[in-house]
Amino acid sequence: MVLAAIILLSLVFPGIIVKVKSKTSGRKGPSVWQPVYDLVKLFRKEAVYSKTTSWIFAWAPVMYFASVIMAALMLPLGKHGAVISFQGDFIFFIYLLGLGKFFMIVAALDTGSAFEGMGASREALYSMLVEPAFFILLASLALLSGTTSFETFFHSLTFNSSIAIFIGVLATYLIFHVALLENSRMPYDDPKTHLELTMIHEVMVLDYCGFDLALIQWAGHLKFVLYSLLVTNLFIAPSFPTWLTLLVFVTITLLFAVAVGFVESFRARHKLRNNNKAIVILIPIAILIFFGSMLIMNKLF
Repeated sequence: MVLAAIILLSLVFPGIIVKVKSKTSGRKGPSVWQPVYDLVKLFRKEAVYSKTTSWIFAWAPVMYFASVIMAALMLPLGKHGAVISFQGDFIFFIYLLGLGKFFMIVAALDTGSAFEGMGASREALYSMLVEPAFFILLASLALLSGTTSFETFFHSLTFNSSIAIFIGVLATYLIFHVALLENSRMPYDDPKTHLELTMIHEVMVLDYCGFDLALIQWAGHLKFVLYSLLVTNLFIAPSFPTWLTLLVFVTITLLFAVAVGFVESFRARHKLRNNNKAIVILIPIAILIFFGSMLIMNKLF
């Protein structure tokens, strides 16, 4: 049920972002379902490969999509457990998302193009800078809950004090920015730009088309919903009935998409040279969450 909800919401998520951006700029904009039509059109087209590429380039989109689906199977939703669950699974979750990105970076290098190599280098640098913040955040929540498995991890979290609520707000802010960065959105990247000196993620996938490009784009939409599911799990209790759990998940995911649309409408993109500083700032926020967790557990003093 959790995977089905993730897949369904991933189909409508990009459409809401586009609709919000259209409304804020005074335009009617395309239908919310337009990204779905685009995906269907791409899935029906044949992939074309350059003679300079190897099997890595052809298999990277499949590995990228499979890693995201595998990560989705590891997340619970309220009292509905994850398909794959074991102690330490949150570490495996981070590595799975990293594995998919690794294959996309290697595939960009496989083209032999200096242009795509430049994008791969930037993507690898930004991932390296943001992963410590994401890891510290999940490790802090694991410390707070006393378990390292997602399934019991979220069930043990209770926000019953001002410090705990503050941690929840900071965690939501951090996950939102990690989602923006991991999906190459404003203010860290602009998916609509085609200026070679400012492109990051889009330059890596310029040589993909048809079925492979559809897999890459859909995997990006799925990743957005995965991060909104992480936020949802922070604020729902296992005692919630199924209908309320789903309602909260859908509401938070739709708000997540609206927030992305507003950010992309009203916030300018960082200058490329300032991106590193903006990403590194996320690490002190994660450390603040860590110290907050220690305070709650009375282990700081």
